[in-house]
Amino acid sequence: MEIKNNEILCFGEVLWDRLPSGAKAGGAPMNVALHLSAIGLDATIASSVGNDEPGAELKKFLEDSGMSTAYIQTDDDLPTSEVLVHLDENNNATYEICEPVAWDNIQLTDSLMRKARQAGLLIYGSLASRNPLTRETLMNLLDYDGLKLIDVNFRKPYDSQEVVEKLLENTDVVKLNDEELEVFAGWYNRPSSDEHKLMEWFVKHYNIGMLCVTKGEKGALLYCNGKFYEHPGFKVNAVDTVGAGDAFLAGLIASLLNKKEPADALAFACATGAFVASKAGATPKYDMDEIEEILSNDQPTIERNNIQIN
Repeated sequence: MEIKNNEILCFGEVLWDRLPSGAKAGGAPMNVALHLSAIGLDATIASSVGNDEPGAELKKFLEDSGMSTAYIQTDDDLPTSEVLVHLDENNNATYEICEPVAWDNIQLTDSLMRKARQAGLLIYGSLASRNPLTRETLMNLLDYDGLKLIDVNFRKPYDSQEVVEKLLENTDVVKLNDEELEVFAGWYNRPSSDEHKLMEWFVKHYNIGMLCVTKGEKGALLYCNGKFYEHPGFKVNAVDTVGAGDAFLAGLIASLLNKKEPADALAFACATGAFVASKAGATPKYDMDEIEEILSNDQPTIERNNIQIN
């Protein structure tokens, strides 16, 4: 993964996840930024909170975590986002997302535009584009020459084909999960039984340079430089899955930017996601020793050469 500099801007939602165990700061772009920062990279989050106590608490949380809040706007009319998180018997999470909230109204400012244009990598999700105003702000930010990565994050009813495909026109790298990949397949009546063939189709159809598909406890697939890499994942005692995919993405990005081979990057990403799944909430205190311990139980990454995209 080649970028013009190591500055990373994450754009989108910041919020409070209301878990059965209590409130935890969250939002996929913020989670990714926090994990990237914990790994040692220069990551900044751009979003908006309400002029309220939850908003002030979110900004304090970021500051206490060593993150800048310079690009966290304050909305006087809309509240800070809160999400009700429900866990099933396997501790897998589903989400009840309220609207409208402050991150539905992220304004395009001169300072935000400058920050995006100077960044080497812009990371954004599909969820924040549910509202036309934030979507328009994002589309303006995407009009630059840096590397762009979308983290597809379908949360019904915010899974519009029209919106997501418009975002894909302006991206270089895509991360999604296996269920989301099947949604894309359904849009074009593609058979979804063969993940590799489906990924080949996706890369060609959307002209994507790199594609990563996560599969929960079953690991992940990565298409990179004309090759497939597959990792079976790590077995941990899951507390909840909130934020595990965000930690995975941060681990993958950090490894690739540090010039690790794709197979090693995918293994580290799976270990990072497993670490977060074994903790409560999306942003537990980072423990590299524990991640390395998970990695010590590594299964070899499978590499498939000479992929033909027809």
